[in-house]
Amino acid sequence: MPCRAAQWLHHRLGRRGIFLLILGIGKTSWGMSFLLAPPRPDGLELLTMAGSLRHWALLWIAAGLITGGSAFLRIGRDRWGFVAAVIPPTVWAVAYTAAVVSGHYSRGAYVAIWYLTSHVGVIMWAATVPEHSVPPVPRRARRGKGP
Repeated sequence: MPCRAAQWLHHRLGRRGIFLLILGIGKTSWGMSFLLAPPRPDGLELLTMAGSLRHWALLWIAAGLITGGSAFLRIGRDRWGFVAAVIPPTVWAVAYTAAVVSGHYSRGAYVAIWYLTSHVGVIMWAATVPEHSVPPVPRRARRGKGP
């Protein structure tokens, strides 16, 4: 039964939808972690001046819900999921970059680069990948009378 459910989900969502669903679950979980057990705000002074990390957790949760919900939309209409997915890591990368420039958190440069490459870059790349970019599997030759 789990295999049928996975096949149905893969057929229903496609590659882009599955990617969006995984991102949505991850972003929502990351946001929940800020609510339930907020980490130290090292390097995030730019954000914590505007609100606590618990408030910023709502950005991750909202983006995660929009991203995950967009997984069930048709290709072309799912773009808002990719836009929502890019916003939180971009905000965090900007905050860490500001912390480096201000001299508050020198390690922030590496964290900012990590967010920009492994999050923003991957999401922007995935948004450009067409759903059916791989050629279909060739069919087996039929048995029958040949010429």
